Amino acid sequence: MQTLKSFPCLAAATVVLVLAITGCERKPAMQALPASKSEPSVRSATPSPLVLALTPHDGESPVDKDIRRFQDQVRRSQNGSAALERLGWVFVAKARSSFDSGFYKLAEACAKVLDSDSPGCAEALLLRGHVLQNLHEFKEAEVLARELVAQRGLSFDYGLLGDTLMEQGRIKKAVTAYQSMVDIRPDLQSYSRIAHVRWLTGDLDGAIEMMQAAVGASSPSDADSAAWANIRLASLELQAGDIEGAQRNCEAALQHRADYPPALLFRGKMLLVEDNSDAAISDLQRAAQLNPLPEYQWALTEALRAAGREDEAAGVEGFLCRRGAMADPRTLSLYLATRGEDTDLAVRLAQEELRQREDVFTHDAMAWALAAAGRLEEARPHLERALAEGTQDARLFFHAAVIESRAGRFEEAQHWFTSAAAISDLLLPSEQALLHKQQENLASSSADTNESLPPSEANTLSASGY
Repeated sequence: MQTLKSFPCLAAATVVLVLAITGCERKPAMQALPASKSEPSVRSATPSPLVLALTPHDGESPVDKDIRRFQDQVRRSQNGSAALERLGWVFVAKARSSFDSGFYKLAEACAKVLDSDSPGCAEALLLRGHVLQNLHEFKEAEVLARELVAQRGLSFDYGLLGDTLMEQGRIKKAVTAYQSMVDIRPDLQSYSRIAHVRWLTGDLDGAIEMMQAAVGASSPSDADSAAWANIRLASLELQAGDIEGAQRNCEAALQHRADYPPALLFRGKMLLVEDNSDAAISDLQRAAQLNPLPEYQWALTEALRAAGREDEAAGVEGFLCRRGAMADPRTLSLYLATRGEDTDLAVRLAQEELRQREDVFTHDAMAWALAAAGRLEEARPHLERALAEGTQDARLFFHAAVIESRAGRFEEAQHWFTSAAAISDLLLPSEQALLHKQQENLASSSADTNESLPPSEANTLSASGY
């Protein structure tokens, strides 16, 4: 039997064809699709799931054509439930490729029809569980995943269970589920999940090795999964200081899928670090156009400000603040806290996310928002939870350094500052500026402290300072 420990490992949240590890991105629902000529002029306020699943669909991509093909099979009752199940998963593929979560609702409609025809069937449970996972309804998805594991226990069932547990911060139980998954079927999906867990628990080298295995298991026939695996490997390589490897795998992702938003975002950030703001803006504008989530818009505002295009940055920022709470409350909370704006809203958004998602990054967002609001003692337990798994992440380190410094815990702050400074290129320019300011504050605080200490103790305290 292969064990998680036997895989040297690689990292990060996976968004592969069936079941994403954490690639679950939320966005406003897609634009209304055109109605067929045969539909009545007065519609029901709540169309039946079957009517919703068979909503006429446009587009000429292979996925769009598959949607129409399976819709036609369902209308003609060809292959029955099998066609409906395939239609649901094609909607999932469309949601992934378009970054439009409205298609997840169409997939959910297919699951509802399947369940009405065969109550409690595994096909409906898996499809609906995947939808709930991607819409960040982790607790509800866990219930369905446990039903699946008890009912049949396939690889994808354990993958869904592990994903829901991981997002809720229950890492050890997630590892158990992933172990079952890889025992049943070692492939891109199980490799990438193992990689993410290893990265999450501080094993960067192991994460890189396992993500290389995931890339090796990818196929050009599933361009989205191949692109995702390559860009995740690129981010790990960048963290390890392998810039050439990161650039190479970023370009590989774009070869699998031109204009792939995560790859454009990654390349844009790298260009921003190189002070090539014009090229960064080009990539980041395209990425934000294709996937207008707060993470993308935040990076674009940074590039625009770096180029002195303040008015354009303010425009993007306005859109981010208007739509971010619905699209991604956690990232908007981080953004507001970093900017020191509307910190009460930042706290509320993080609290909202914690109701469903209790992983290290949500606790980090909660700690950061509370600290920005001046509630430092309340931030402390969330900071401890954020750092508890040993995750090697520049933003976690940066936040810890600032929070500990503001709380007067200068020795702890110095430790986290040193950790953040070693990988500060992974931070956005505004975060780097705050980190450098923190360096000055720490130096000043150390100097003030040294004045009141005996010479021997003062020298010890300042020996590791910047």
